[in-house]
Amino acid sequence: MEDKKSIIRVEDLTMAYNENPVIWDVDIDFIEGSRTAIIGPNGAGKSTLLKGILGLMKPITGYVLFWGQPHKNVRRKIAYVPQTETVNWDFPITVLDVVMMGQYKKSGLFHRPGKKEKQMAYEALEQMQMHEFHDRHISDLSGGQKQRVFIARAINQHADLYIMDEPLAGVDKATELIIMNKFKEFQKDNKTVIAVHHDMNTLEDYFDHVVIVNKTIQAQGRCFEVFKDKTPMEYLSRR
Repeated sequence: MEDKKSIIRVEDLTMAYNENPVIWDVDIDFIEGSRTAIIGPNGAGKSTLLKGILGLMKPITGYVLFWGQPHKNVRRKIAYVPQTETVNWDFPITVLDVVMMGQYKKSGLFHRPGKKEKQMAYEALEQMQMHEFHDRHISDLSGGQKQRVFIARAINQHADLYIMDEPLAGVDKATELIIMNKFKEFQKDNKTVIAVHHDMNTLEDYFDHVVIVNKTIQAQGRCFEVFKDKTPMEYLSRR
């Protein structure tokens, strides 16, 4: 049994596109203070699961509670980083402006940012080693740099729970290490990280918990327990 409490409870969740179920009968407990990877083969429903958890898609059945409450009651405590490929990078905005958006949930969309807000954004960029790019247009950055900026925006939300959809996809090794070191810092502060992950070679080094999805939940728990008898690839090759 886990010795920490559940931060998210997912119960009987079924999600569908055009009435075709993508994931069904999903029950998960995400543990507070953990670094949890969501893994599964292509088309297994990993991103759909995140959207269902965050209320970005309406489920057919089931419910999700955060700290025992619905998402709308605690949304300021949650930061979400989508896949970079889903973002419109042509929008005319600087790196600093993107990171300052992380404060909107708490300060309000129409609050005029001052020196304090800018300083907080600079500090978030420094944590991701992107402060020297603060005045650069977001579209001028590489894929790894864009990902670091989006994580800096999440940092600037000062959340307790960070949910990320493939934060390491398409990034260079240096960026990967910067991101994972930040995840470990989050954990030291008892913050929780949940991320869709695709590289089975780094899974057990980067995460301490895992949820394996393939339409339904195949396994969940601490990595060393889940992979005691089967490797990650053996789980993913199952039909």
